[in-house]
Amino acid sequence: MAAYVALVRKDLQIFFGDRRAVILTLAVPIAIASFFGAIFSGAGGGGNSEPAKIAVIVVDDDRSSISTAIVAGMQKDSALEVSAAPLDHARAAVQNGTTAVAVVIPSGFGGAAGRAFLAGGERPEIGVLFDPSRAAEVSMVRGMLTGHVMEAVGQEMFSGVQGRAFVDEALANIDAIDVPSEQRETLRTLLQSVQRFNQTGGVSGTQGLMTVPYSVKENAVTSGTGVAYNSYAHAFAGMGVQFLFFAGIDLGMGILLERERGLWKRFRSAPVSRFTMLGARAMSGTLLTLLTLLVSFGFAMAVFGVRIQGSIAGFALVALACSIMAATFGLLVSALGRTAAATRRVATLAVLIMVMLGGAWVPSFIFPAWLQKVTVVIPARWAVDGLDAMTWRGLGLQAALMPALVMLLFSVIFGVLTLWKFRWDEA
Repeated sequence: MAAYVALVRKDLQIFFGDRRAVILTLAVPIAIASFFGAIFSGAGGGGNSEPAKIAVIVVDDDRSSISTAIVAGMQKDSALEVSAAPLDHARAAVQNGTTAVAVVIPSGFGGAAGRAFLAGGERPEIGVLFDPSRAAEVSMVRGMLTGHVMEAVGQEMFSGVQGRAFVDEALANIDAIDVPSEQRETLRTLLQSVQRFNQTGGVSGTQGLMTVPYSVKENAVTSGTGVAYNSYAHAFAGMGVQFLFFAGIDLGMGILLERERGLWKRFRSAPVSRFTMLGARAMSGTLLTLLTLLVSFGFAMAVFGVRIQGSIAGFALVALACSIMAATFGLLVSALGRTAAATRRVATLAVLIMVMLGGAWVPSFIFPAWLQKVTVVIPARWAVDGLDAMTWRGLGLQAALMPALVMLLFSVIFGVLTLWKFRWDEA
């Protein structure tokens, strides 16, 4: 036990003896997390930041009442920033990345859409030019466009001048429609009713007859009242986990450097067993990574208003499990590595992949469906989810148990692999 305590004290003294290393270790995750938190501060409704709108260019080559109504509806949409431009300009804007989507309404669209709406005619096409790197925004615009087109076409058919002409035309050609006679007569009755309605003057005022039959009331859902999303909480969770793993890599590099310097021979002559040495490094690594995480969150709480909205005990449990996992990961790096320089590069790449797939950098919902299922075996995902649950999600202790248990399971796996691969006699 005396040797174990001495080894832990030695690691802590070495760490705190280098002031520059201490400052960088604590300051870098704080700086990067602050940057990411500021970028995404408008995405969740926190603060006064307004969410970014999707830039859309509309090319209206039809200039009909229907196409004009579509453009007007899109311009009123709070999620879109709509501008009009010629086709060449729109294509160039999408190509150089300044605009996500360009919607092209071709000439004759209004007439063809009205005929298709009333009598099942050939459906016209709306062109959509999009930036392939912004597929999520394209899907959103496509859904919004559908609603605006249906509202504009339906309103014109039941209330507009052009719609009256389409109804008269459809009634004149109804016998040519290839449908069963009973359905044809039903359609004739419907069109005649619409015709009589239009002859009475249609709908007066600015509110059309055919509109989207609902509105959306948005509510950000957390565990209860007074619990609001704070983008800095998620940013500090993600960056905190990333730099815990980096600290684990530094722990492993320290062990490899000690081997290269011949210190292992001195430990064996002490004598100090490999279990004592590895256990001491695991303890010192856990303490240092836990300190890094707590200092980062302490800064976030003092400067950015991050709060532990859930269970304080749960937060402590998740933080401790994260630190143990990072420390045992560092031991595994030392057991698998041969030289410090080469091992650091490979381990850094592994950490970057883990934290990216774990949702520390970007939301995991943008990944392909198969990849989202794979992330369940990524330890960083459980760490980030656990810290999120205890901070801005405001969940109770039970929500911390599964992430903590999974991370401790990873710690056991890392530890077993370390004991299996570690070669004490290589020095």
